[in-house]
Amino acid sequence: MDLNTIWFILIGVLFAGYAILDGFDLGVGSVHLFVKDDYQRRIFLNSIGPVWDGNEVWLITGGGALFAAFPNVYASVFSGFYIALFLLLVVLVFRAVAIEFRSKRESPRWRNSWDIAYSISSYLIAFLLGVAMGNIITGVPLNEMGDFVGNFWTLISPYTVLTGITTVALFMMHGTIYLAMKTEGEVHQKVVGWINNTIIFFVICYVSTTMITLVYVPHMSAPFKDNPILFIIPLLNMLAIANIPREIHHRRYGWAFISSCASIAALLALFAIGIFPNLVISNPNPEFSLNIYNSASSQRTLTIMLIIAIIGMPFVLAYTSAIYWVFRGKVKTEDLHY
Repeated sequence: MDLNTIWFILIGVLFAGYAILDGFDLGVGSVHLFVKDDYQRRIFLNSIGPVWDGNEVWLITGGGALFAAFPNVYASVFSGFYIALFLLLVVLVFRAVAIEFRSKRESPRWRNSWDIAYSISSYLIAFLLGVAMGNIITGVPLNEMGDFVGNFWTLISPYTVLTGITTVALFMMHGTIYLAMKTEGEVHQKVVGWINNTIIFFVICYVSTTMITLVYVPHMSAPFKDNPILFIIPLLNMLAIANIPREIHHRRYGWAFISSCASIAALLALFAIGIFPNLVISNPNPEFSLNIYNSASSQRTLTIMLIIAIIGMPFVLAYTSAIYWVFRGKVKTEDLHY
């Protein structure tokens, strides 16, 4: 395995870490308005309060690694998707502001306004991430220099909208399972009642997206036809998804959450295998695609970065693990700081 492939995998791991960790934050935000009581909304916010900002570190780290390892991809994506990424940045900031500001005043109108902003931001972040993945799958117009030659509306198509909605459904399921794990009493019972509906919503979106991908985006299934051993990943993905309602039925919410995490990891593995070795597929001129070789930094740069990653990643993992260990358990009434 060469350095280029190693960095493809490492960046995939970083973005998968973000999807798993910030995914439940976004899922909690997406169901935030399902409750009307201010106390229950504070329970929701405090369930993610100690971890939500740390979870976003994985996105920043992934973006930084992409910039250093594959600068041509970073340049093309961040210039071509400029409006979409700027909108993503705005809603990320707006979500953070909403979380921090909503409980600063007792006014119901003040809190309700920030609650709406927080929930809408969560939906938009998940949707925009899904749209971005949809565009990577189908490809975007690139010229011979690897520059994006479309516009904002080029990025919007029925398929990318569907992948955006599927991502919202996935995170909504992930977030409600997390809430079931972190809450108790009346709030817990209410959240548990939502889980099956979110699972059904996700499964419908997932099956629809999979069928359309197999029919209209055949290059995503080609690696699995060439290497049948890879079919173990979609099999594990289906088993992880099927295990979620089983664990919920037995009230093993921690195991249900682990299964949800596994399903997200498997879905991103399927995505990575489908596009490999490309990072940005050019459509309709695939010869202009940016891959892990024609867009990479020098071998010396990749080597130095790998050494730094080997040293630094254990600290990130240790920090993340410590935070989740310290703030484990149910959200208590006296812990309502938000």
